[in-house]
Amino acid sequence: MKFVLEKKDTATRARSGTVSTAHGDIQTPIFMPVGTAATVKAVHQRELRQDIGAQIILGNTYHLYLRPGLDTLEKAGGLHRFMGWDGPILTDSGGYQVFSLSGNRKIQEEGVTFKSHIDGSKHVFSPEGVMDIQRKIGADIIMAFDECTPYPCEYSYAKKSMEMTHRWLSRCIQRFDSTQGQYGYEQSLFPIVQGSVYKDLRIQSAEFVASQQRQGNAIGGLSVGEPAELMYEMAEAVTEILPSYAPRYLMGVGTPANILECIALGVDMFDCVMPTRNARNGMLFTSEGILNIRNEKWKDDFSAIDPGIGNEISATYSKAYLRHLTISKEILASQIASIHNLAFYLWLVGEARTHILAGDFGVWKNAMVKKVSTRL
Repeated sequence: MKFVLEKKDTATRARSGTVSTAHGDIQTPIFMPVGTAATVKAVHQRELRQDIGAQIILGNTYHLYLRPGLDTLEKAGGLHRFMGWDGPILTDSGGYQVFSLSGNRKIQEEGVTFKSHIDGSKHVFSPEGVMDIQRKIGADIIMAFDECTPYPCEYSYAKKSMEMTHRWLSRCIQRFDSTQGQYGYEQSLFPIVQGSVYKDLRIQSAEFVASQQRQGNAIGGLSVGEPAELMYEMAEAVTEILPSYAPRYLMGVGTPANILECIALGVDMFDCVMPTRNARNGMLFTSEGILNIRNEKWKDDFSAIDPGIGNEISATYSKAYLRHLTISKEILASQIASIHNLAFYLWLVGEARTHILAGDFGVWKNAMVKKVSTRL
């Protein structure tokens, strides 16, 4: 993997660049649609490419490990071939899913013992094991195994957890560097900065992660319930330390406004289930603001969903039609809404990149944050 930093904004810390992988280039800033279990819900792979313009998607180690399982993925030749996606893929290590299984897991120095949410069977994730699993899945970018602390979290626990995450990272790196990918192309390992919402811990963690000199770095443990202002404060502290020669990935973030503000802080990569999950519930993100398509006010509104983002589906179907499908619980409603929301997110980061290159990102960002936060 290679990262070329192309331009830095003068008024903010926003930057544009290109990440090159074995499965194609990624222009940053970028948003990654979440394909947890080898599928972006309600969206066909062809639509991801042609209608949405996705450059990279995300899969999840925990879910793929449990189903379809590593044996099936290896026989298929890796996740790319299994799901028919020829672009870059990033896999989350499963640390966040283990965090969410608080009642069915036990965290120890060696790793995490947990019960499957599918059948209750017992499994163990260790740093070494997670590296081996992600080698078998075959993503272009793989994540170190970490513990994601909840919010709120006491300082003593956050510190203890961060220190264990650092020890786990050392084990991940040792295992990763002593093994090879299985499918004939390079994989890259991203460490993860932790430290909850404590600035001194975040700085300490960022310094440790930076010292590992990997090809990219991630910021985890945010967007777990803390106020947005704390998220921004932690992200700013971390991006001041993480090296400029590597892409910075803020995990699980977030709303359109969150993404714009964090681009301004120097973050390059984002993912979140929000655009697809909210789409299935009738919430649409548009270039003019947020709308609930279930509302009566859209019943006779025959204007396009969002003609301003250059997406054919968003410009073809009306709000009235999508509301009808949603109220009628038609499957097509989830498809149209999911494609639109993802297309909007990709349009938004693409516009951010355009304005960074043009040199007026700060002014554009301030105006756009107000628009995308407005309830229509």
